[in-house]
Amino acid sequence: MAGNITQGTNAYEDRYWTSPDGLKLHFRDYAGRADRPPLLCLPGLTRNARDFEPVAQRFAGEWRVICPDMRGRGDSEYARDSESYNPLAYVADIDALLEAEGIGRFVAVGTSLGGLMTMLLALGGAERIAGAVLNDIGPVIETEGLERIRSYVGQLRSFPTWMHAARALEESQGDIYPDYEISDWLRMAKRLMDCTGSGRITFDYDMKIAEPFRQPGGESASPNMWPAFEALAGRPVVAIRGELSDILSDATLKVMAARLPGMVSVTVPRTGHAPTLDEPEALDAIARLLDSVA
Repeated sequence: MAGNITQGTNAYEDRYWTSPDGLKLHFRDYAGRADRPPLLCLPGLTRNARDFEPVAQRFAGEWRVICPDMRGRGDSEYARDSESYNPLAYVADIDALLEAEGIGRFVAVGTSLGGLMTMLLALGGAERIAGAVLNDIGPVIETEGLERIRSYVGQLRSFPTWMHAARALEESQGDIYPDYEISDWLRMAKRLMDCTGSGRITFDYDMKIAEPFRQPGGESASPNMWPAFEALAGRPVVAIRGELSDILSDATLKVMAARLPGMVSVTVPRTGHAPTLDEPEALDAIARLLDSVA
């Protein structure tokens, strides 16, 4: 099943693939040049394919842009077993997508959890990765940020209108995006949430994704993610950090740059975790990386 959708100036096709354990998973497929590796956009823990609309609007056409909804998010099927909401299962799902689409080489654009997935994909076969963007994530995750995320993920909240949803986001995340206006919060709400059959607006993910995440060590980096990060050596890499991030510290970013010579570091001012990739600094950094992809 597929459908063509027009989003702004970019058309995409709603497409599906099957996970190793039989789930029907969804991705947006923005067309692009066949002689270039596609951009594979991997979202954060509670996010979905809509997160990468700014990337698609900037690069689709010249580049194929693939934006998956990971299991339990967006238009993808919810997992039968909540224990499968973990990075290794997500990577296996992406491997199945790559195989189904016959993709042997790609540019990974990973936000937060999606960046951890990018590193694990590199560890499992770095020759596939033509370039990588790590958005506000590294091999070391700050405890403060993890605890903040644990405090809200999986809470079933709903709102009567989009304005109510936007105001709730402003109240809870105003310190992350201090310069946002109500139009920005409305745009974010429509990426993060969906309207249910009852007419209420709620977050667009299975609340059970919080179960493994809340276990000790859940959904964080393994004891040593540095080998996975260093598997990206020899290919173009951009690491983007929000200046106010409580997930990726400036100190970790500096160590990453030292361990991966040639990595480009970009800081998005007055932004926390995570930059939304519509910031000029982020989009320009991605454009420069793509210029270096053979």
